[in-house]
Amino acid sequence: MNAVASVGRATLNFLAATGRLTLFAGTGAMHCVRPPFHFRLIGRQMIEVGYYSLPVVGLTALFTGMVLALQSYSGFSRFNAESAVAVIVVLSITRELAPVFAGLMVAGRIGAAMAAEIGTMRVTEQIDALTALSTNPFKYLVAPRLIAGTLTLPLCVLAADVIGVFGGYLLAVNKLGFNTSVYLKSTFQYLEVLDVVSGLVKAAVFGFLIALMGCYHGYHSRGGAQGVGTATTNAVVSASVLILAFNYLITEAFFAR
Repeated sequence: MNAVASVGRATLNFLAATGRLTLFAGTGAMHCVRPPFHFRLIGRQMIEVGYYSLPVVGLTALFTGMVLALQSYSGFSRFNAESAVAVIVVLSITRELAPVFAGLMVAGRIGAAMAAEIGTMRVTEQIDALTALSTNPFKYLVAPRLIAGTLTLPLCVLAADVIGVFGGYLLAVNKLGFNTSVYLKSTFQYLEVLDVVSGLVKAAVFGFLIALMGCYHGYHSRGGAQGVGTATTNAVVSASVLILAFNYLITEAFFAR
């Protein structure tokens, strides 16, 4: 019966963790829409999430667009369908690659930073001090990060869309010999508003998930410096897995026929 007991124990632990996370997310979301709002803290977090993440997001999008154009051309040339390269680049970037790659890059950078910062505050009893001073930790620490992640990541993804498509254009025109006007015409002819909107919706959800995982694991960290390190690792891993899972769910909701 030991195997059965292990499975049951793991299932109960998973359900308990899911319940704690759900309650944490609900409490954080409630404080995001209920006043008072700490606009200074929200602005600081928006700068951290958005402005300081733009270089890594932009470089990722640029090289992703270039590689996508090169690989698409290599594959389509076997079927004499090189003209579809522009369409594949713009649809892949706006629908999938820009939001997913931007989310993963921001999760590695911001999710870890949030977990480390809040985890350090937890193990050094600064969060307990906030509670003793009648300051709600969710209102002061969690809500500004959730709001900043939800509002700022779509702006990063919008910039990544432009940079990624531009990277594909640069490689197609300068290396593969595409005509500039024909490539641009194909890009804008087949691009629809839904393609961009779906990517921005994904980015908003991913931003919320990244901030949620960073805050959750940091808030519940225990055990000193080692606990903070574990919380940081768990925040990045869980945010990355949730990004990939919700990417499928949102794609299914937008494009399933």
